[in-house]
Amino acid sequence: MPRRSLILDANILIRSVLGRRVRNVISNQSGIVGFVVPVACVAEAERGLKGIYRRRGLPEIEAALALLDETQTLITVLPQEHYSPFRDEALARIGRRDPDDWHVLAAALAIDCPIWTEDHDFFGTGVATWTTDRVELFFRNL
Repeated sequence: MPRRSLILDANILIRSVLGRRVRNVISNQSGIVGFVVPVACVAEAERGLKGIYRRRGLPEIEAALALLDETQTLITVLPQEHYSPFRDEALARIGRRDPDDWHVLAAALAIDCPIWTEDHDFFGTGVATWTTDRVELFFRNL
């Protein structure tokens, strides 16, 4: 079991499907770091991918969803009952910036770990936040 965990936001899951960098990082670090995703983010990533593929006119949505499923073999999907007790605190911390993101913040509070995201709404919430261009520093400091 990895000794440190990192919460992944839905946008990171989407990037793991659309590009190689995030997928490679998750694959290379999965034995060292526990990647955790709130269950709500999996559904959000699926919706996001379907929207992206529809807007771009890309026909291979099944392949993208299969790659998302494959990525899930390297992460832990956290059921809502594990983080829902932190809902009110997460909503208070994230404020009006994007209350729909409470799942990610509540999961981070529940298991006391940082968030990997490209969403700036998490900055200033009292939880360490890493972006893809800086997340290698997190791994280096383990």
